[in-house]
Amino acid sequence: MNKSKNSILLVDPEFDPQTASSCSLLMKITGDSLSYAIIDLEKRQLKAVFDMQECDPASGALLHTLKNDSYLQLPFQKIRAAVYTSYHLSVPDAVYQTEKAAEYSNFFPSGLTGNLYTRPCKEFGFTSVFNIEKSTVKLLEDHLPGAELFDQHAPALALAGKSETSSLSLDFTAGSFHAVVLENGKLVYLNNFEFENTDEFNYFLLLIIKQLKLDTKIIQLQLSGIIHENDDTYNCLLKYFSKINFTQPPAGDIDHTILDDMPGHYYSSLIAFDLCV
Repeated sequence: MNKSKNSILLVDPEFDPQTASSCSLLMKITGDSLSYAIIDLEKRQLKAVFDMQECDPASGALLHTLKNDSYLQLPFQKIRAAVYTSYHLSVPDAVYQTEKAAEYSNFFPSGLTGNLYTRPCKEFGFTSVFNIEKSTVKLLEDHLPGAELFDQHAPALALAGKSETSSLSLDFTAGSFHAVVLENGKLVYLNNFEFENTDEFNYFLLLIIKQLKLDTKIIQLQLSGIIHENDDTYNCLLKYFSKINFTQPPAGDIDHTILDDMPGHYYSSLIAFDLCV
């Protein structure tokens, strides 16, 4: 285990970089964090996890990591990157038209310099339309050629999609969270919030509860990411919810033994990102 002030690297001691061609790389880039996982596709084993919190990937953390992390130089069989963007639409399949995909950019501010992407999310019945800054795209193309790009919601959706009940799933970084609300397995709400303190988090939480009229005594609350039992954020949630669970990585799909000494829910959405189709 390698650990610095705001980052950690866990590597299976038996991981042989020469087997990278049989591995996938999953990368998650948020507004304030950068993480990746390496999965052996043949053995279905988690081989490495890197996580850096309280950073700004856009201001240099992404470039520094791509240039200096030796594991990111390996020739992976498959690469996926979920990339933070402020410009994202979820277009229901009933109205989405592939031949008119470019027209959805009219819903974004004029003058954007990024690239437009689309990704179907068949499990929830919509297509994601999103814009990624050209500078970020170039970085990824230069250092991770062939990477499949997704919007930042993809990992949280992949994790929440394992639930068939009515639930509120919150996936945290050190300073933000994704919120996914399902009603009987159907997606009814998806958003991302940044917060600086517990008061701000409480405000956004109440906004979600009141806007969706959630019955906090009944709905199941699923937590993942950087949150701990009895920390300030967790205790804030306790004021409203009766059923709180930490969502562990999808054990049935991937052997994640290297996380045995870590809170497994830290990296649940990152690992679940492998399930996206």
